[in-house]
Amino acid sequence: MQTYRQLFAVPEFRVLFLVQCLNIGAYSVASLALGTITYAATGSPVLTALSMFGAPLMRIVGQTLFGSGSDLVRPRTALVLVTSTTLVSDLLQAIPGLPWGWRFVLLAVGPLITSALGGSMMALVSDILPPDGFILGRATMNIAVGGMQIVGYGIGGLLLIAFSTTQLFLGAAGALLVAVLLLRLGLSDHPPRHAGASIVKRTREVNRRLLGSRVVRPIYLTLWVPNGLIVGCEALFVPFAGERAGYLFAVTAAGMLIGDVVVGRFLSIPLRDKLIGPLRLLLAVPYLAFFVVPSLPLAAALAFVASAGYSASLPLQERLVTHTDAEARGQVFGLQGTGLMVGQAVGALLGGTVASALGVGPDAAARAMGVMAVASVVVSVALTPGLRRSRPGADVADVTPARRPSGGAARSRA
Repeated sequence: MQTYRQLFAVPEFRVLFLVQCLNIGAYSVASLALGTITYAATGSPVLTALSMFGAPLMRIVGQTLFGSGSDLVRPRTALVLVTSTTLVSDLLQAIPGLPWGWRFVLLAVGPLITSALGGSMMALVSDILPPDGFILGRATMNIAVGGMQIVGYGIGGLLLIAFSTTQLFLGAAGALLVAVLLLRLGLSDHPPRHAGASIVKRTREVNRRLLGSRVVRPIYLTLWVPNGLIVGCEALFVPFAGERAGYLFAVTAAGMLIGDVVVGRFLSIPLRDKLIGPLRLLLAVPYLAFFVVPSLPLAAALAFVASAGYSASLPLQERLVTHTDAEARGQVFGLQGTGLMVGQAVGALLGGTVASALGVGPDAAARAMGVMAVASVVVSVALTPGLRRSRPGADVADVTPARRPSGGAARSRA
């Protein structure tokens, strides 16, 4: 599978792509609305970062106890439940004057459900596409993320001029309702990937094997930590640019989209694997210029270039598929998604904390971005030796972290 025409000829992939677009667009609009409310009410970079990026910290709880739900629950049921939960949360966030305590409770509910079931989407993508189509499919799903972040943050910034945050939350909920209908009517009722196991016991066992693997653990850490630190830079866009922050969010999404298109569609497997290191550094190095507090146009250009580095996640996930069993694939991607979101939440909180320590206002936010970029570069360099164990041709015995159930038909997707 080499072309987008072949990819979108798969009906269920078209449904998943549309659902991803709606989910990300709704999330972007709702997140910008909540971040705007929070900063206007508190003036706190920490609370603003927490409101926009901190909720996924709850995914640690769900992934620890219920992460195997992505393999034990029917994919369509899992995806409908995840989307419906976010829909209800947005409807409740739309209530004018809702107390802050309840707003943060609502922020926690969605990630808790997602941590248990959110791996179902990418596991289903790996099932409905042939082995040689997975990375193109994954890259295309990332394009949906980048494209709809551009649309969501860009349009959200414009809508904030004419509409209230309550109306933005209601619009996000409407988009999610359409996504629920698409999932229910457009997907077949696929069976669970695994059956007959205790969800808590299986979650614990598979997590232990994945995180205990000398091969897989460095892949996970590389996907989670450097990216999370750069999200700490993005979490400071509102304190740095104020009402114009939506434009910065939009250009970073555009850079991510272009990076995913180039790496996922046009580069060969060996070449994109070799570019993992340079792309990880590209993600952080442009933000070092924020130490000198750039103008908004220059800041947008730097953020655009840097975000192309997110495309390193594509060959890293390719390695993840190569070194794990298909029957645990839902939990593999669920853990990857949980770690990614938690890393982003921690990075956002660190960014807000650093900015608060450096002072108040745009200058402090810009310098804090520079600090976070330095941390990302240091972590990327430190993880490089462990990452060599998973590269093609590496002579490492520990390449199968998930136990194959007896009698099961295990599959490996390259």
